Amino acid sequence: MTDATATADAADIRGRPGAGAVLIEQLGEAGQRREKRRDIRPLGRLLPYAMRHKGHLTMAGLWLILSTAASLALTASARGAIDNGFDNGGARLNLWFLLLGANALFLGLATAVRYYFVTKTGERVIADLRKGLFERILTLDPAFYAAMRTGEVLSRLTTDIALVETLLTTSVSFALRNFLTLIGGTVLLFVVSPKLTGMVLLVVPLLLGPIFLFGRRVRKLTVASQDRFASAVGFAGESVDAIETVQAFGREASAIDRFGKAVEDAFGVSLVRMRARALMTAMIIIVMFGGVTLVLWLGAQDVIGGRMTPGALLQFVLLSVFAAGAVGALGESWGDVQKAAGAMERIDELMRSEAAIRAPETPRILPDPPTGEVSMSAVQFAYPGRPDLPALKGFSLTVRPGETVALVGPSGAGKSTVFRLLLRFYDPQSGVVSVDGVDVREADPVAVRSRFAWVSQEAPLFSGSASENIRFGREAADDAAVRAAADEAQALGFVEALPEGFDTPLGERGKSLSGGQRQRMAIARALVRDAPILLLDEATSALDAENERLVQMALDQAMQDRTTIVIAHRLATVLRADRIVVMEDGKVVQEGTHQSLMAQGGLYAHLAELQFRAD
Repeated sequence: MTDATATADAADIRGRPGAGAVLIEQLGEAGQRREKRRDIRPLGRLLPYAMRHKGHLTMAGLWLILSTAASLALTASARGAIDNGFDNGGARLNLWFLLLGANALFLGLATAVRYYFVTKTGERVIADLRKGLFERILTLDPAFYAAMRTGEVLSRLTTDIALVETLLTTSVSFALRNFLTLIGGTVLLFVVSPKLTGMVLLVVPLLLGPIFLFGRRVRKLTVASQDRFASAVGFAGESVDAIETVQAFGREASAIDRFGKAVEDAFGVSLVRMRARALMTAMIIIVMFGGVTLVLWLGAQDVIGGRMTPGALLQFVLLSVFAAGAVGALGESWGDVQKAAGAMERIDELMRSEAAIRAPETPRILPDPPTGEVSMSAVQFAYPGRPDLPALKGFSLTVRPGETVALVGPSGAGKSTVFRLLLRFYDPQSGVVSVDGVDVREADPVAVRSRFAWVSQEAPLFSGSASENIRFGREAADDAAVRAAADEAQALGFVEALPEGFDTPLGERGKSLSGGQRQRMAIARALVRDAPILLLDEATSALDAENERLVQMALDQAMQDRTTIVIAHRLATVLRADRIVVMEDGKVVQEGTHQSLMAQGGLYAHLAELQFRAD
């Protein structure tokens, strides 16, 4: 019956100076902590999740106790059958074996119910952990991802959580049952024969030694193996994400070789871990069964001397096997605990990471209805990790409600940085950024960003349908609003030409569309958002002349009722602006209309001349 139950178990930082450097330093310290820490405290992080389901935990614990008690009761039934079943010519033998069968039936039922509740609780905890980790991942700002690759984050969300899932759904049930079996079996062993039990206990230290000695080693190697594999996954993610670039430059062989070396490196660490665990298992089995053999021989001598009944010896042997098997199983389970603890420590690093950009305890409420006013005053900003290379140097800008302002300047002038600060992806080291008269640092970032519709230069899309990608701008938008936004962005024609129209999946990152089509989809996504402030970062850069003209007409219409800030190198995009702000080296160097700036000469006139010459 023990093997049957065992089989059932087996089935189962943006605003602070140097924030990026601080994150990198924290990650390095975390790696050192993993090397130094030798306990399973990271698993304590699971307790809050488990305590949300106290009812299931109680049922799992109750049936765990009942199934263990039924397992140990088999030894008492077997003893009664041997010592009393043969009395009076075996008159009561059938009764004893009927009791033994009923015991086995209850054991099977209790094991099944225990497995159900333990597994269900474990899966529920893992589901909550996955959601909690993903929620934390989405709150972390770009400064964090500058220090940790996306592949590393995904490895913790998948591979590491899978290790914890194995612990909670299978190993923990197996380990707890064996722990209770060990405790209950030890108590019954003392009741049956204190002398022989004392002999058994002498073997226990010999069993625990290898468990703890090699267990620590296994845990260190597990963490190291997981880190190496995460590094390989991170590189693989980068290569797959840029597959066209890899193939265009003929670097397939180089990428395969680099990934292969990373995998082999991880395998080498895993191999050392497997050897340590195999040696630990061998030592446990040798000591365990050697001790059982010695105790069994001593018990046989007591039966011959009349100091013990045959049934008592049978019960003692069964209890010894149960207890010894439990110790061996706990040794195996300890390895799973060590692996899960290492995985949970890596997960916990993400769970404990705090975003530098977050809402204050009592955020200021933005005015309603919104006015669409934007202001930046004496802003000094340098990206994390680059404190000596400020992107903005005393930058000031005020955009009045309904005004269209174009930001013009050479690459690296700080134009896109202005957008990142307005969207509060970062906070400046000094100066004030305000939206509708409220300092963005005093407001909830979600509320601040709700005032903006942003079209980035990259125009990233998602793998859902065309309708889902447009509705990403405003989830509550109905089909009519989605269609109208696509029409305004000059995207309606090609979307309706897709095999399933608006319901056609666009593939990962929308790669089934051309660059111009992706950009028009991004414009439609911004238009459906219906936000008071529109941010356009080279919104027409991927369009040909005809489509640029059509989209510009749509944007002109969209700008009429919105405050708009446009970043553009092409003069055709900015000629209609109410005001042009010329930036160079993070500062405003010129400001005015196209005609006034051309009359002034200087940087804008130079850029315009280059543009006209190119046209």
